[in-house]
Amino acid sequence: MALDNLIFAQCILYFLAFVFGFIAVVPLSENTEDFGGKCLLFTRGMWQNENITVSKQRFIVEEWGPESSCSFITFVGIASLILSAVQAWRLLFFLCKGHDDSFFNAFLNLLISSLVVFTVFLSSTIVSVGFNLWCDAITEGGTMPSSCEELQDTDLELGLDNSAFYDQFAIAQFGLWAAWLTWLGIAVMAFLKVYHNYRQEDLLDSLIHEKDLLLGRSSRRGSDLKTGLI
Repeated sequence: MALDNLIFAQCILYFLAFVFGFIAVVPLSENTEDFGGKCLLFTRGMWQNENITVSKQRFIVEEWGPESSCSFITFVGIASLILSAVQAWRLLFFLCKGHDDSFFNAFLNLLISSLVVFTVFLSSTIVSVGFNLWCDAITEGGTMPSSCEELQDTDLELGLDNSAFYDQFAIAQFGLWAAWLTWLGIAVMAFLKVYHNYRQEDLLDSLIHEKDLLLGRSSRRGSDLKTGLI
């Protein structure tokens, strides 16, 4: 019964990881399309006057962020999405059929979930830090009268659609950090599963050892009895 509850809890966590991964991947994909493949994260730029006579300012991008940053976090989000869906389906099948992982499979799941925890944490950190640097650039460190959220309603005249960048990355950050917490819970559950299987196999080995001892004692008593009769 306790093992069924553990498998059910793992199944719920994998389902949540799938949901949060989906929440993160969709806005990231939309932003990539809106920005024409350019990566907003870690982008550097500044506001400049269009000319000497006109005081109108325009945001000039000095250097776009590395595309590898956006590609990496999107890849991690999709990988988390697929892996959590496969694992949720597998555990649901185990729960219905009454099956359980072997010690090796449980240990392998622990290693995989630990790796995913690390990569999702890295992706979440990249998004948070990179997006803060972008917001610092377009608000000039908070000296602009408009906030980063308000500037998404302003045409930055970059030749792309910047009308939803703040909402997209706010949702993506929530999805990634929530997915990280969920995968952390999955890793803890995987550790408990490995520990449970280890204790179970250790108990089984002890029972086999005790059985061998009892059989050995019985055979010795039988031989002693035969010797006495002779």
